[in-house]
Amino acid sequence: MLPKSVDTPAASPSAAFVQRVLVVDDSPVQLKILTALLRRWGVEVWQAESGEEALALCKEVVPDAVLSDWMMPGMDGLEFCRRFRALTRESYGYFILLTSKSEKGEIARGLDAGADDFLTKPVNADELRARINAGARILSMERQLTETLDRLRAAYDAIDRDLRQARTIQEALVPQRSRDFGAARVSLLLKPCGHVGGDLVGMFSPNSAGVGVYSIDVSGHGITSALMTARVAGYLGADFPDQNIALERRGDRLLGFYPPEEVADRLNRRLSADPGVLEYLTMAYLTLDLGTGQVRLVQAGHPPPLLIRAGGETQFIGKGGLPVGLVGDVSYEQIRLTLGPGDRLLLYSDGFTEAVLKDGRMLDQEGLRKLVVQCGAARGTEFLDDLYWRLSQITRAGTSLEDDVSAALVEFDGVQG
Repeated sequence: MLPKSVDTPAASPSAAFVQRVLVVDDSPVQLKILTALLRRWGVEVWQAESGEEALALCKEVVPDAVLSDWMMPGMDGLEFCRRFRALTRESYGYFILLTSKSEKGEIARGLDAGADDFLTKPVNADELRARINAGARILSMERQLTETLDRLRAAYDAIDRDLRQARTIQEALVPQRSRDFGAARVSLLLKPCGHVGGDLVGMFSPNSAGVGVYSIDVSGHGITSALMTARVAGYLGADFPDQNIALERRGDRLLGFYPPEEVADRLNRRLSADPGVLEYLTMAYLTLDLGTGQVRLVQAGHPPPLLIRAGGETQFIGKGGLPVGLVGDVSYEQIRLTLGPGDRLLLYSDGFTEAVLKDGRMLDQEGLRKLVVQCGAARGTEFLDDLYWRLSQITRAGTSLEDDVSAALVEFDGVQG
């Protein structure tokens, strides 16, 4: 016997989300009774006299709900329910088992098979209608959740596109990873933990006499921190020296660098005076005299730079200092040192030293020192990439960063003849 549908009048409001019901029963009398009841409530009804027939029909017709007898020859209602749940559907199907079983163990078997509800035979019309309406409420909620999820997915996709574009813009803040200044080379590393991050590294040189290098870490993560890095990059940019607050000028003529501690103070006064800025930043900023190798450095709450002498000796430079933008009236101290031929100076963010290792400990300064030694004779961006790779091999998160990681490496080759 071919499966058939029964024409029905318009659906009633109570059955708005149960518009198509598949009735499965090996008893023609039972099929007729259930179909008549459902037609009375404006439901489109499809019929099948076996589980096999119903399963084949479900591949062509997508019922909102199924009323299936439990005890049928061949494939019983329990097995049909399992196979019905295994079908690929775009929406949920409400499944009601018709049964004379009332034992808790049997009910549990039905629930495990995927049944949503049960009706005891002989079926009472009011109870059937109540079960159908209960299914309608479930399907209504499922469809509302699906619609909400679709809207959220569309919103997420839009945000994701914006963040990807923001990442491209932030990457443009570090247009060069490495630059040769003759007597010295500066190399940069920037690895945000998300689409965008709060770390920033950079370099600028107003003339052939010197170079300025900075490593900055804005408090927090994400979009707000990234906006702050973009703002600070404008203050210390290399493309427009006349707007760089670290460069001293008289009229149209650049005279050189302001002392690093004065730069930190100027930046601190700008950020702390802005009521709309809640973030602060740590910074290590230095100027290098390319003729003498003399370094002038300020450390404003940033991890102490690591001095790597040509002979292999290492030393952390600086004792801390207050971050920039945290409080208004702050004085910063200048640190002086001299680089010799082959010496290097590494500025880095706490994404290195506070990285959590696989045993739960943080890398800390001594761990960073060991990684630097393991990098051996590598130079420039090769050194920084090797340092980052070694970090990723020993941390709990691996390459899925828990914090932004950045560094700037200054390598002094000595005065050029």
